Amino acid sequence: MKNMLGPKFFLWLDGRYNLEPIKNLILHKKVPVHKHTLWYYMGGVTLFLFFIQLATGILLLMYYQPGENNAYESLKFILIKVKFGWLIRNLHAWSANLMIFFAFVHMFSVFFTRAYKNPRELTWVSGFILLVLGMAFGFSGYLLPWNELAFFATKVGTDIAGAVPFVGEELKIILRGGEDVTGATLSRFFGFHVAILPAIFTIFLIIHLLMVQRQGMSEPEFFKNLPEGKKKYISFVPDFAMRDFFLWLLVFYLLLFLTVFYQWELGLKANSLASAPAGIKPEWYFMFMFQSLKILPPHILFLEGETFGVLFFSAAGLFWMIIPFIKFKNKLLSKQSFMRYFGILVVLFIIIMTVIGYLE
Repeated sequence: MKNMLGPKFFLWLDGRYNLEPIKNLILHKKVPVHKHTLWYYMGGVTLFLFFIQLATGILLLMYYQPGENNAYESLKFILIKVKFGWLIRNLHAWSANLMIFFAFVHMFSVFFTRAYKNPRELTWVSGFILLVLGMAFGFSGYLLPWNELAFFATKVGTDIAGAVPFVGEELKIILRGGEDVTGATLSRFFGFHVAILPAIFTIFLIIHLLMVQRQGMSEPEFFKNLPEGKKKYISFVPDFAMRDFFLWLLVFYLLLFLTVFYQWELGLKANSLASAPAGIKPEWYFMFMFQSLKILPPHILFLEGETFGVLFFSAAGLFWMIIPFIKFKNKLLSKQSFMRYFGILVVLFIIIMTVIGYLE
């Protein structure tokens, strides 16, 4: 680092900010190499896509105008009149979907490699909260084009939020800014999307990254049990960083391909007096929940089917978040085996319900 920054400049900064811990982290951090090493890169790819979200979102903000009378027209102006506006908008949309996809991959890879165990329980919790916040980004940003599909999908989504027992109606009014989806809803979602959620997300992201850097890469049980002479490590800089950067390039090429050849249609402007278009569907990462709620009967025990579904997914999400803290004792099945089978069922459920939702 001294050679990179220059010895005098480094000494000047080091005397004021004590850069030795950072230098030691960069120069001495090691990454274990084994058959699951590939999964270490998924978090970095997710972070890379978040940076693209941040950069493209800032560029879109230069021309986007929130408001019932301006949102659709300003986005149309971006797509038609602004140079490369269509490219920035499509980059933003596709990187959002890819970011959620790789966040799911990262989460399940951590789960199946059991990297959430002691001492990384809070790292798992912060990562799960980041995934939920990322999905909230998608939900709030979906309405901002103020097109027909987004309008009615938001109406359905906020109706589902209204099914939460005791606080559902108040929650729906808070989200909508009133009884119905209107320009006030658009203003609130814009505030959530560009101010509230980014602030909360940044805090948890910093916490999550600090935890990862402080604790280092998790080593699987089979790797820990190897003799010291058979364990292989690579340096974080430059070896792991260069591999990570190469994967970022591959993902960026994929993102450019999707952006250029599969563009997001703007559709028709939202009209609250029009009938809802056929086949309204949420984003793919909400589809498994949406489809599950659709197939539930009208009433389950003493609850409405939709209310039961909302409670079930809320409880399931809470259970998933606190998995590292759950004690499991069973003579026939160990916690490791139970969690493996449970995780496989969760993945299959998400995939099957998503596929069914799109086939209908």
